[in-house]
Amino acid sequence: MKKNEIINYITIVTCYLLVFLFTYTGVSKLIDHEVFEAAILRSPIIRQQAPIISWLIPVIELLIAVMLLLQQYRKVGLLLSLLLLIIFTAYIGYMILFIPNLPCSCGGVLKELSWGNHLLFNSFFILLILISLSSFLKHKLFIAINRTSRKPV
Repeated sequence: MKKNEIINYITIVTCYLLVFLFTYTGVSKLIDHEVFEAAILRSPIIRQQAPIISWLIPVIELLIAVMLLLQQYRKVGLLLSLLLLIIFTAYIGYMILFIPNLPCSCGGVLKELSWGNHLLFNSFFILLILISLSSFLKHKLFIAINRTSRKPV
């Protein structure tokens, strides 16, 4: 199996894992919306925006899941997934370092993870997304090189 085929396979698997993750967490946050909003209200850095964030996050998660399923939006879906996971990972890092009583606003089974395990979980997905995005970058670089050399693709 060639390197490009492996990266394409990783991209497909990553997209479907993210679709499952974001659908699961988005739906569980909507089903238990009051619990999710209450957890956000206990967070000292985002409590003022809890009414907005409690709806915005699950909607964004579900929107990203749809984008990852549609080939023409997959790259944007991966970029938004990366952004969302980086923001959430930074939030977790901040909470671990500076907040003694950590409220968990995760949905479903994921609320059973410790904060440290959440960091590992997110880091694993961030790595998968970066590998997946590399396939898009290599393809674009190949096209750019051919445009520069004025040779037909």
